[in-house]
Amino acid sequence: MASDLKTLMARHARPGLISWIGLRPARLAPVVQVDSAEASEAGLAGDHYVSGGKRAVTLLQGEHLPVIAALAALAEVDPAQLRRNVVVHGLNLAAVRHHPLRLGTALLRISGPCAPCSRMERVLGPGGYNAMRGHGGYYAEVLEPGCFALGDAVVPEARETTERDI
Repeated sequence: MASDLKTLMARHARPGLISWIGLRPARLAPVVQVDSAEASEAGLAGDHYVSGGKRAVTLLQGEHLPVIAALAALAEVDPAQLRRNVVVHGLNLAAVRHHPLRLGTALLRISGPCAPCSRMERVLGPGGYNAMRGHGGYYAEVLEPGCFALGDAVVPEARETTERDI
């Protein structure tokens, strides 16, 4: 059964797609939407958060945007409000946690979930913090520097499944 589960966990309906990219030029400054980004081990060029390591880039599941809006009692949510770097549609980011992901020429690995910050109450209104819980996206480390752009595929690369995944 383990090999069957291993096969199932490695299979995705399709690659994901980068639908939005944002950079945070300074702490608390408005997020700037861009068409492409350059990733290094430190983070994204032009983003103030360049400490590197496991939190170099933040990703958000695009399908969660309407969920967050609904839970916050809003008609819609702009990805810039949520202050993540990359919005991905069409690939379940939770299912590829700990897997290498190819975005353009960059290779990232999701390290953990992004918790919402208390500013979501101000940005999304009362209940905004709780609307984001479980939908706040993921932070990732850069394994191979490179560039990616809007419309690029997000492709999970094969790796050995471990007990931790199951």
